Amino acid sequence: MTPSRSQRVPSNVIARIADVVGTQGLITDPAEMEPYVVDWRGVYRGTTAAVVRPASTDEIAAVVRLCAETGTPIVPQGGNTGMCMASVPRAGSNDIVLTLARMNRIREVDPLNNTLTAEAGVVLAHIQQAAAEVDRLFPLSLGAEGSCVIGGNLSTNAGGVNVLRYGNTRDLVLGLEVVLPDGRVWNRLRGLRKDNTGYDLKQLFVGAEGTLGIITAAVLKLFPKPSASATTWAAVKSPQSALELLALLRRHCGDRINAFELISRNCLELVLRHIPQTRDPLVAPYDWYVLAELADSSAQEELRSELEGALEASMDTGLVLDATLAESGSQSKALWRIRESIPEAARSEPGMLYRHDIAVAVSAIPAFIREAHEALDQRFPGANVICFGHLGDGNLHYNAYVPGRNRTDAAARDAHDVTDLVYDIVQRYGGSFSAEHGVGLAKIAELKRYKSEVELDLMRAIKRTLDPQGLMNPGKVL
Repeated sequence: MTPSRSQRVPSNVIARIADVVGTQGLITDPAEMEPYVVDWRGVYRGTTAAVVRPASTDEIAAVVRLCAETGTPIVPQGGNTGMCMASVPRAGSNDIVLTLARMNRIREVDPLNNTLTAEAGVVLAHIQQAAAEVDRLFPLSLGAEGSCVIGGNLSTNAGGVNVLRYGNTRDLVLGLEVVLPDGRVWNRLRGLRKDNTGYDLKQLFVGAEGTLGIITAAVLKLFPKPSASATTWAAVKSPQSALELLALLRRHCGDRINAFELISRNCLELVLRHIPQTRDPLVAPYDWYVLAELADSSAQEELRSELEGALEASMDTGLVLDATLAESGSQSKALWRIRESIPEAARSEPGMLYRHDIAVAVSAIPAFIREAHEALDQRFPGANVICFGHLGDGNLHYNAYVPGRNRTDAAARDAHDVTDLVYDIVQRYGGSFSAEHGVGLAKIAELKRYKSEVELDLMRAIKRTLDPQGLMNPGKVL
């Protein structure tokens, strides 16, 4: 059961929450609440009775118990950088926003066990830095790492550029601390690689988008910090050539491949048009590019030589048309800046962009792109496809501008024809309509359309069991 949007929060509830968190832990001024009710893209605005800022797990548990007692809905919020509006309250609601911003402590770093225990509000970049300070690597890396927080990364099972080698966020967590919807605390903050004593409960909460409980802390896996890296930007004839290049790199370089990104010419032109101080890495334009990175504990020159050898072999076979190899860390950052600036550049382009965070089997990527391009061109002549993403793990950001449609036009924003066309093709390939961004508010209709009834029944049963009142992030996912 989902609580009504119009349900009022009694004033005494706000006063009782203030008794728990203090005046510094409560925001009720509309102007101060504004950043917490607007999604990262600025396209959705919800409403809230209050923003609660607890500073400890005990405070969160006390607030949740109070909300359970009074039937008050809660929206857990991390860095509010999500793409599917899961972290903002519903429009017209009085859902309380509970932000983890003050839960920002790194509790422990254990380099011998290769683990780091962090509270949910720690910014991802700070976790990366804490790991680096003990000569370790926390490999989760994405464009918003300077503002997103680990609780949000866990709640959405974030992906990023290093999934090819290290896996998604759920592959990087060993233990969790979670406040359940009734206010009890489930503490499983253990740095164990093996624990075969029943259900792996932590995985229920990873990717649940705050609908089953509030993640308050996590034990994360660390890895040896690579001492060398090599980055290349290579032009290829087609996505099929890119796929074959990935296979060739694996033969030459094994598991040293950190990232393998596919980028279309349209994406590069967007960046060159809207992002200052960027330039085309190659002299001539090409339709498709690969951005690949290797990392290892070997000597820098040895790793670079291996990548050069692989590129030479790929040029001999015609897979690579041209390529540049970063000569320094700053050149590598410049190449990655192009990739990471694509979403920002797309926001600067006029017109309505239909975004699709999809996944199909890696081997099916070329056929999917070909079929989707043909279908869009036939249905929407002149559509400008912005295709880029993590080819190494089968995840593409397959986006499209449609001529004559503007983002300020409500009808264009609400149209589902482009998205339905793309997702129907994804479904035929046995893929996913949300590879790493989650469901939130934005993709509930797609969940109902593409998930089987068995899957939906199981998800609803878990939700009813853990959150019978439906108070945790109501209206999201289910």
